[in-house]
Order: sequence, then structure tokens, then C-alpha cells
Amino acid sequence: MDNRNFFDVVVVGGGPAGATAAQALAVEGHSVLMIDRDGRIKPCGGAIPTRAIRDFNLPMEQLTAKVHSARIIAPSGYNVAMDIGDIGYVGMVDRDLFDPFLRARAVEAGAVQLTGTFKTLERNRDGTVTVGVADASRAGEMRHITARSVIGADGANSAVRRTVFGPKRKPPYVFAYHEIVESPEAPDPDKFRADRCDVIYDGQISPDFYGWVFPHGTHTSIGCGSAVKGHSLKAATRSLREAAGLTEARTVREEGAPLPLKPMRRWDDGKNVVLVGDAAGVVAPCSGEGIYYAMLSGQIAAEAVGQVFARNSPKALASVRKRFMREHGMVFLTLGIMQSIWYGSDKRREQFVKMCADPDVQRLTWESYLNKKLVRRDPMAHLRVAIKDLRQLLGIPARA
Repeated sequence: MDNRNFFDVVVVGGGPAGATAAQALAVEGHSVLMIDRDGRIKPCGGAIPTRAIRDFNLPMEQLTAKVHSARIIAPSGYNVAMDIGDIGYVGMVDRDLFDPFLRARAVEAGAVQLTGTFKTLERNRDGTVTVGVADASRAGEMRHITARSVIGADGANSAVRRTVFGPKRKPPYVFAYHEIVESPEAPDPDKFRADRCDVIYDGQISPDFYGWVFPHGTHTSIGCGSAVKGHSLKAATRSLREAAGLTEARTVREEGAPLPLKPMRRWDDGKNVVLVGDAAGVVAPCSGEGIYYAMLSGQIAAEAVGQVFARNSPKALASVRKRFMREHGMVFLTLGIMQSIWYGSDKRREQFVKMCADPDVQRLTWESYLNKKLVRRDPMAHLRVAIKDLRQLLGIPARA
């Protein structure tokens, strides 16, 4: 047990964002305390692109499956296969194994892990911050730890964000729910494949988002999300299980949590606190993807905090959001527009799925997803996609 009451940095939250930040800071020689609640597992499809594996040196043993195809399903049942081909694959991870691995890696680098719950944050006259934590190893006894900086990586309902910015400052959400079930040994390939992600666009499943069936090797994540009050995510998930032939599969666990879909306008307080991951709202609109973006925001925050210490200037914290949005803001804007256009009705969803059959759409989608940037090397493909998008929206039939 580490009884120190002063650290350079306190990281609140030990998910992909917090653990990545803690590891990066510890590697640079800073003293880091990483606070994480016991038994917390975020509901998550678990998909990570090959860029995340490369950028964050993730071992292949953490992948429970490699997905080479996605099946996009419309309300009518019409579906489109989107094969990745030879450009890569989507790695699948289980968060109940992946997050502890990231935390252990941070500890190995020199960070100290404390199992507990963030409670308070007080500013001191010398420019430091004192964090109050209910220490689980001491039956919830309050500990007060002082730090030069605090990184809030404590999820969509971030207590750090509420404390620093107030309860009204929060991103828009959908509520996500999923069930982890045992994967079938001999499934009907028309209903379920261990190397394919199914994405279901159907107003009965979700009136404003989508449903999913994502294989994780021996287990499978089945779930959906919605911001519509009164919509039964559990009933929708039962329908997804039936359609995938997984009704009788043993349920391992059930999880639900809010999923932010737009980055906060401000992530730092201009002094010594910065938000990352879900706390900052860095989950991609339209897709709900968050692991890569969480890890990247944690890495950027660690670098910015190091600059704060080196220059003795808190202005470097503002660079976290600026740098993230410079690299990925256009992707988030594009996905947000797509969600507002295509998720509004079943008619639009049918059009969207039909559009996904286009080879240009598939190639640009996979290249952008796997490499985490918009593909710029083929402007004519983008033009063709834009024209086809417009035809779908206006109901203009394609030329023979």
C-alpha cells in the first residue's frame, strides 16, 4: 500500500484514457496516482482499429477475435456485406480483460494504483489541487491526496467534470446497453459468424442509433443504444439475440451506461485540470467508437501535462483539445452529419444501407476507420460518393 499524499499527477479513472495517460506520465518519470473504482466495466462493443494496435503497442494476446467483415442490416432485412479485404482487420477486445491489462501496464511503468472513488477537489493557494478519495482498501475511509495536476478520465458521468465545470456542462448522450453471452460453437452462418460484426439499423431496435452483434471469440457482445426515453433497450436486445440465433446462449453479464456523442467545447480549466476520454465526450458520433480516441486523448493529455511542468505554464492544457480536434475534428463533424441525416427514419436507414453496397463507400469507410483519418488520396471516389449520397437523399434513381 502506498501512503504518499503528494503526487505530480492524479489520474481519476483507469479505463483506456486514464491508464494510457498514467503510463505515459510514469514513463517520463512523473509520480502518478491512478484512481479507479472496483468492478467497473463499461458496456462496449470492443472494436479497435489496426492503428490503435500499432500506435499503442497492444499485444496480439489482448485480441479475442479478428473481424474481417461487417454486415449492415436495414429495417426491411436487406443487408450488405462489407468485407475489409487485404487492407487489415478490426481487433476485438473484452473490456473486463483489456482495461486491467492497461492499468497493469501503467503500474509496471511506475504509476501507483488506488482502488477507490473520487469525491472532492479543492484548490490550494500554492496552485496545487487536493483530491478527496474514498479508499476501498480502507473500508471507504477518506484520503486526501495533493497533486500538481489532475486528469479527469472518469467516464461519461464524470464527477471530475461536474466538480470543475458544474452539472450543466456535459455532452449529448445516448444510453448504451449490451449483454455479453457465450458464443455458439456451431452457429447458423446466415445468422452469426465469429469473424463478422453485424450492425443493425432499424427503428424498432433503436429509433436514433443502432444495434450490434460483435463477436469476441468465446463471447459475444449484443446491444444497442438510444437517447429516446421509454425505448426498451433490453427488449431490443432480446430481438437482436433472437435474430442472431443467440436466444439460448448463456448470459455472462449485462451492462448499461451513457455514451457521449460530441466532444465538450472545453476540456481544461485553465489551471491544472483536464478531461479526457468519455469525460471529454470523445466518442465518435454515428459509430459510437471510443477506445482509440480515449487512448489518444490520454496520450495527448500526458504530453500536455509534461509541458505544463516543463514551462510552468497551465496554458499547455488547452492544447489537448486543440490537437485532438485538429487531427480528428473533421471526422467527428462528418460522422455527426451522417448520424443526423441517416438515422432519422427507417426510410433513411434503408437508403443508408443500400448506399453501403457501393464499392467506393466500402473502401473509403474501411481505410478511414482502420487508419483513423479521412482518405484524401482519391478525390474522385469522394466525389462519386457525394453524388450517390445526394441521389439517395433526393430519391433520384441511379442511371442505368
